Amino acid sequence: MEDYGGSDDEYCYYDDDQEEPMDGIENEDSDVLGSARKDSTTKVITKESLFDAQREDLRRVMELLSLREHHARTLLIYYRWDVEKLLSVLVEKGKAYLYSNAGVMVDDHLNSNIRRCSSSSVSCEICMEDVPADNATRMDCGHCFCNDCWTGHFIVKINEGQSRRIRCMAHKCHAICDEAVVRNLVSKRHPDLAEKFERFLLESYIEDNKMVKWCPSAPHCGNAIRVEEDEVCEVQCSCGLQFCFSCLSSTHSPCSCLMWELWIKKCRDESETVNWITVHTKPCPKCHKPVEKNGGCNLVACVCGQAFCWLCGGATGRDHTWSSIAGHSCGRYKEDAEKKTERAKRDLYRYMHYHNRYKAHTDSFKLENNLEETIKGRVTISEQRESALRDFSWVINGLNRLFRSRRVLSYSYPFAFYMFGDELFDEEMTKEEREIKQNLFEDQQQQLEANVEKLSKVLEEPFDQYSDDKIMEMRMHVINLSVVTDNLCNKMYECIENDLLGSLQRGTHNIAPYKSKGIEKASELSTCWSNKASDASNYLPSDDISSGGTTILKRDRPSGSGSSSNDNINECSLSKRTRKEVSGFFDLNMPAEVIDRN
Repeated sequence: MEDYGGSDDEYCYYDDDQEEPMDGIENEDSDVLGSARKDSTTKVITKESLFDAQREDLRRVMELLSLREHHARTLLIYYRWDVEKLLSVLVEKGKAYLYSNAGVMVDDHLNSNIRRCSSSSVSCEICMEDVPADNATRMDCGHCFCNDCWTGHFIVKINEGQSRRIRCMAHKCHAICDEAVVRNLVSKRHPDLAEKFERFLLESYIEDNKMVKWCPSAPHCGNAIRVEEDEVCEVQCSCGLQFCFSCLSSTHSPCSCLMWELWIKKCRDESETVNWITVHTKPCPKCHKPVEKNGGCNLVACVCGQAFCWLCGGATGRDHTWSSIAGHSCGRYKEDAEKKTERAKRDLYRYMHYHNRYKAHTDSFKLENNLEETIKGRVTISEQRESALRDFSWVINGLNRLFRSRRVLSYSYPFAFYMFGDELFDEEMTKEEREIKQNLFEDQQQQLEANVEKLSKVLEEPFDQYSDDKIMEMRMHVINLSVVTDNLCNKMYECIENDLLGSLQRGTHNIAPYKSKGIEKASELSTCWSNKASDASNYLPSDDISSGGTTILKRDRPSGSGSSSNDNINECSLSKRTRKEVSGFFDLNMPAEVIDRN
C-alpha cells in the first residue's frame, strides 16, 4: 500500500486505545455539508409557522406591559422585533419614552370595540363636513374623523408601502393607527387591499427583523430563516440551499462579506481584461484602438494605417533603420508612465496567482462531489462481501471532512488576496507587519492544503478490492487525516480572527465561525394549534370585517397580565404537531413583492 502521509511530524496518528478523536469523526452526521441537530440555533419559518413565530414575541410584550396586540406590534416593528432592545429602552428610559418614540398612545378608558365619537354628530376637520357619529372613528390619540377620510388615508398609505406604521391624519400627531380599525374600514371598500395590509403586518416579522431573513433560493422556496445568536453565520435552509445569513450570498467563510462582494465583482467584470490590455497592448495615437505587437521591431502599424513607436506610443512615419525610427527619438526616461505599466503588470500577476488557486480548489470540490456516488457504490460492495468489517461510516465521514476542508481552502485565497493587498488594509498595517502576518497565514494555508490533498488521494483508493487488513490500515489513515484537517481548519480560523482581523476593522470584516460538523441545517419551527375555542377564535374570520368572499384574520383583542392567553401557550406541547391548513390564510409562500407581481 502507498504511503499516505509522509513523516509522522506532518500529522499525528491515533491508535486503537485513543478512542476520543476517532469517535469525534465516526459519530459525525452522515449528511453531506450540513445536517439538522437537536441543539440547532437556526429555525426555518414556513407560511404555517410564521403566525406562531410572530405571536411568540407579541405575547411576551403584551404580558409584560399589559398591552393590546396592535400596541405590542407597533412597539416591536419600531424596535425591529428586537425584544431585548425594547426591554433595555424600557429599563433605561421608562415606559413613557418607550411609548412616545414608537407612536403608541395607550388609553385605558377607551374600549377597543366602541370607537364612536361621543357626540351625536361630528365635524370632520379633513373634509369639513358634519357626519353622524356612527360614520366617524376616534383613534387612541383622541382624534376623530369621518370613516370616508380615514379609509382614503389608509388606502393611500397601503399603496405607498407604509402599511406597518400608518400615522394619524391630524397635524403633527405621531400616533400609529389601530390595525383593527384599518382592517375593518379598508375591507369594506377594497378587500384585496385589506388582505395586502394583513400580509404586510405578518411579513414585518421577517422584513423588519434583523435576525430573520428570507431564504434567497430561486425559485423561492417560501421559507424564512431565524437565527438565535449571531447574525454573522452560515446556514442551510430545509430546501437545501446554503448561504451567508449576513449578506444572503453563497457561503464564503473565511472571507468577510465585503471581501466576497469585491472578489465576485472582480471575477465577473472586465477589470482584469482591462489590466491585460494595459500590460500587453498600446493605444493607436490616431484611432485609439489597442494594438498588440507581434514582432520584434518597435515601429508598429495600426489597422487604420497609422504608424507609431511601441516604446513611447507617439505617432511616427514609416521610415526606419535597424537602430532608430526616422525623425523620432524617445530615449528620455518617463517615470510616471513606466510606474503605471509596472504596477498594472504586478497587480495582474498577483490576481492571477490567487484566482488560479481559488479556481483549482473550486474545480476540485466539484469533482470530489462526483466522487461521492463512487464511494457509496464501493461501500455497498464492501458491505455485501463475506467479511468481519461491516461499518464503513468512516469513509463517508472522511468524505464530508474533505468537502468542508476543501471549501475552506478554496475561500482562503480570496481572503488572502484582500488581507495582504493594498485595497482594504493599506493604511492599517506597516509593510513589516503585513509580511509577518502573511507568512504566518500562508504557513497554515500550506499545511491545510497538503493534508487536504492527502485525504483526497486516500479516499480515491479502491478499498472494495482490498483485504481486511489493508482496509483497517486505510481506515486509520482516513481518521487521522480527518482529525488533522479539522484541527488545521480550526487553527486557520483562530489565526484569522485573532491575529489578522483582531486588531483591524472587525465591525466591517466579521467572518462566520468555523463549525467542525459543517454548516448547520436549520430545524423547522414547530407550530402550536390550541384546541380551545377561545384560542381558535383568533384564526376564524370576523363577521364584521369580512366582505366579498375575502377572509381577514381576526387577530386583535385586549390582553392584560391576567389574560388566559398565557394558559394557552403553556398547554402547547413543545413537540412538533401536525400542521393544519387553516381556511382563509392567504399565500405566504413567497415575499409580498413577488405576490403583487403575480
